Amino acid sequence: MRGKRSSLGVIGVLAGLLMALVAVSPAQATGGAESGPGEQVLVAPPAPAEAQAADAGVAAVAPTISPGAQFEHVLPNGTYSCAEGNLCTGVWNPTNGHWKVYKLYTCNRYYLSNWLNTGFYMNNQTGNPTSYFYDQSGNVIKSFKPNYGVQYLQNWNPVWSIRNC
Repeated sequence: MRGKRSSLGVIGVLAGLLMALVAVSPAQATGGAESGPGEQVLVAPPAPAEAQAADAGVAAVAPTISPGAQFEHVLPNGTYSCAEGNLCTGVWNPTNGHWKVYKLYTCNRYYLSNWLNTGFYMNNQTGNPTSYFYDQSGNVIKSFKPNYGVQYLQNWNPVWSIRNC
């Protein structure tokens, strides 16, 4: 009798877990439904190859931006949101093994520190502004307009600053 109760208990727990999984799955699959108007929900790329081959003897330094801007940490292959009006840029943060996704909203020239190797950007700005990536000498290396919902890979090594307008 005791063995039957244990089996029934295990089956009950498994059934409960299965029901919880089914109840959670639709909400996760429709994560974009909760986003605001014009907000894009995208999937970050996997960890960059450079991160996997990094020398363990080198001290990791987190990427930063000046002036400061809103950001979120995103796991490799995780989702992030880019609200309407933002130029969203993703840079690998070797200190925690996450992408650091900056949301550049205020028109400004942003100066980058420790932005290395491959990352990404998504331009969800409104009003059709031209954005620019600059090199160490202040020369434009890339200019682009909003392209809603499209995420581009970017080598951050030559980029020293960004102007989002």
